[in-house]
Amino acid sequence: MVNLKRLVSTAIVVLLLAGMIGCGGVSEEQLAELDALRAEVKSLEKEVNSLKSEKTKLEREIAEHQAKLDQCAKDKTETEANLKKLSSKN
Repeated sequence: MVNLKRLVSTAIVVLLLAGMIGCGGVSEEQLAELDALRAEVKSLEKEVNSLKSEKTKLEREIAEHQAKLDQCAKDKTETEANLKKLSSKN
């Protein structure tokens, strides 16, 4: 979705630039529009970076939880084996 927004923004900028070359001049309105598009692209890039950071953090948390689950499964298996040993001795 973010890539789509970036593509649309880039396409608009290209169209504006092509229009400026064809018309021979740049109006204040076109410059303002170009600045607004640049600001939007910058904002979207910040959002992408923020979301990538959040994704990395969440992936790290998931890995930590998975490691705990793996350790619990290992402990459970060892406990069950020890209980069987105790049961067979009696």
